[in-house]
Amino acid sequence: MELLAQFADIVLHLDRHLTVLIASYGVWVYVILFAIIYCETGLVVTPFLPGDSLLFVAGALAATGALYAPGLYVLLVLAACGGDNTNYWIGRLLGPRVFRRERSKLFNPAHLERTHAFFEKYGTKAVIFARFMPILRTFTPFVAGIGRMPYPRYLGYSFLGALCWIGFFVYGGYFFGNVPWVKENLTLAISIIIVLSFMPGVVEYIRHRKDAR
Repeated sequence: MELLAQFADIVLHLDRHLTVLIASYGVWVYVILFAIIYCETGLVVTPFLPGDSLLFVAGALAATGALYAPGLYVLLVLAACGGDNTNYWIGRLLGPRVFRRERSKLFNPAHLERTHAFFEKYGTKAVIFARFMPILRTFTPFVAGIGRMPYPRYLGYSFLGALCWIGFFVYGGYFFGNVPWVKENLTLAISIIIVLSFMPGVVEYIRHRKDAR
């Protein structure tokens, strides 16, 4: 429970923690941000890492001059693309073998099943849509790899999705993160971003359950 509380504190107060990281590590904070986005999109076991909210807060700090916005954008696009493509090849080479245990906490078959249904519904466009949906964006590249989606096509959609996702949240934070109301209520803004990010996945899950019945 203590670990969960600490994690929640980090997620809800990203601005404070990221400011401390910048003060402590300077330019190395770019490496830390790269690693977080890479792992969130590239490793099936880390869908819990903050994505949308982290990008928004990083953009807001860039607007204050603490980070360099264009460099941040390019670096995180590369991180998102690199993570996605790593995930694709993990899925393609290992396939569903890592999801054999139904009650596995690390490799949850339910996440794989929901992502597969999402992929079946939206096809290749799911690679772009899933960028804006936590958990699904971690599993969609894996499912694309399992389904052996032609790699050149996947690479194009992955790159386009990264451009849109990173740009939307980084520059959203850059232009709106320091608006007085948002700045004074950043914890609430982060909470809203998290809820809105999960809403499409929740709606899709409810629809899937109704269809199953």
